[in-house]
Amino acid sequence: MVSDFADLNNDGLVTRVLSRLEKENFLIRLSQGIYLYPSRNRYGLHKPSIDVIAKTIAEKDKARIIPSGLTALNVLGLSTQVPMNAIYLTNGTPRTITVGNRKIIFKKSVPRNFVYLSELFSLIVSAMKEIGEKNINDDIILKIKEIISKEQNQEMIKRDFLVAPQWIRKKLNMV
Repeated sequence: MVSDFADLNNDGLVTRVLSRLEKENFLIRLSQGIYLYPSRNRYGLHKPSIDVIAKTIAEKDKARIIPSGLTALNVLGLSTQVPMNAIYLTNGTPRTITVGNRKIIFKKSVPRNFVYLSELFSLIVSAMKEIGEKNINDDIILKIKEIISKEQNQEMIKRDFLVAPQWIRKKLNMV
């Protein structure tokens, strides 16, 4: 990111150098001011995961993100499908970033989705919303409870549970 070189006090120079490095195929430009340095091995270029890229972009924007829908299900291990388009809810600027043949979509979301203290619980809520109240069965609840039991900070989970939507609290029944 251009902002990583703020201590040089010359954004124009940094932008030109990054642009030149992109033309020489040393860097990949993802969007304005965001560049990717892929590692190289004998099989070619190796890019970081979509999740790492999304978190880096959110950090640059000073925004919070939550994996949404199929992305949340995949991150939690509730689905083995890897979505072509990774969708994240954000309190920052909505946008779409193309990484190879995949897209990272940042959708503007309401503040209510960002009240959770733990990343894990926001993922769980997002995944449960994607599945839908009527489609959640006992197997899914058991898997979610197992995931929750592995979380280090159980106090944070209990606090997040209390602010979750009522139907999710009923399904998880963590009292």
